[in-house]
Amino acid sequence: MMLRKLSILLALLLVSVTAAPLFAQETDATTSILYLPFIAADGQSATVAADEELPDATVTDALPDAVDDVTAAGHNNERNGAVFVMTNANDELRGNEVVMYSRAADGALTVTGRFPTGGQGLGAGLGSQGALTLSDNGKWLFAVNAGSDEISVFAVYPVGLVLADKVASGGDRPTSVTVRGGMIYVLNAGDPGNITGFRVNRAGKLTPLANSTRNLSNSGSGAAPAPAQVSFTPNGKVLVVTERSSNQIVTYTIDRRGRASEPIVHASSGATPFGFAFGKNDTLVVSEAGGGGLPSAVSSYQVGNNGSLTLISGSVVTGEAAACWIVVTERGKYAYSTNAGTASLSLFEVNSNGALTLLDARGGETGDGTGPTDAGVTRNGRLIYALSPRSQTVVGFSVEADGTLTMIGSFGGLAPNPAGLAAW
Repeated sequence: MMLRKLSILLALLLVSVTAAPLFAQETDATTSILYLPFIAADGQSATVAADEELPDATVTDALPDAVDDVTAAGHNNERNGAVFVMTNANDELRGNEVVMYSRAADGALTVTGRFPTGGQGLGAGLGSQGALTLSDNGKWLFAVNAGSDEISVFAVYPVGLVLADKVASGGDRPTSVTVRGGMIYVLNAGDPGNITGFRVNRAGKLTPLANSTRNLSNSGSGAAPAPAQVSFTPNGKVLVVTERSSNQIVTYTIDRRGRASEPIVHASSGATPFGFAFGKNDTLVVSEAGGGGLPSAVSSYQVGNNGSLTLISGSVVTGEAAACWIVVTERGKYAYSTNAGTASLSLFEVNSNGALTLLDARGGETGDGTGPTDAGVTRNGRLIYALSPRSQTVVGFSVEADGTLTMIGSFGGLAPNPAGLAAW
């Protein structure tokens, strides 16, 4: 049955994509991993006029109707799903790739394939959250190529990924990307640092949005303030960026054309604000890595539509080390920081008013020396996966009704220096 579905999918791709060359299908004889053909992209794109208003469009499923049954039978089934990790490799042979894992009903992962982004990774840690980001419907995957200053877009199929586009990121060393409806913004972390916007069409093509590039807190001069993540708020009206070295959080309001305002700078509650996610009632939950004798902690804020930031819970200490990345369950009730320095995940409850309560400092353990970094939660909120670059594995946990974690297992298939994780 899977072979039949794959044949239908590949046939449709060959028929529908005639203007772009396709790479030959190949199979790795040693691992039996399938490498799907992908659409070559030249990285060129037109520019949207600065005064053009954006339609109320969303990044929707652009698959042909004939393969809707294939999609429904695989990727969109709650009992199944996928996890994606970026190799972040910087080499002439293959460059950066996305490793796709299929997810079984019990949460176990199996490598489906490795799919080139067409760009280069950094070959070292990115120091960011959001290097890989899925669209809300799970049909599009956005990846940063920090070594070649590009962004890649993949169409997501049950059996693999197809490269839809690759464009310049609008700055140096892109490390984080966020998507909301038909818009994405990229965080460029290289000096002096910026954010830059793009439109996304139904075919996954990116078009730079004119006059969308904005400075960080440094006003566009000198060294970048070690920005860690960019993300839209849940309503799409504000962008948030964390800056590690300046200990600041920057917000930008978004106008009707999708363009960001000038930066609005706020002091972080604690030292080294890093990853963040949104919890109950759209509460902004931010990890604070600490360091230099300062503890790791997590804070919560309310973000106003005017870009204001109101502290709710200030620096709730984890008792662990290097709390850098954070995920929130789909209903926003529980938040988890991944603590790279102590190989653990800390569990917090996000109350209805946005206040944080530490429930378990070591709610999950990934194993000695694993140094967990990026993490992702499945759309049903029942599974969490944490990336361990040191052990080159992904560690899976099931989420119980009270938020506690039960380890599922550790899954390999990665090379050194992976970065970014997205889960469905």
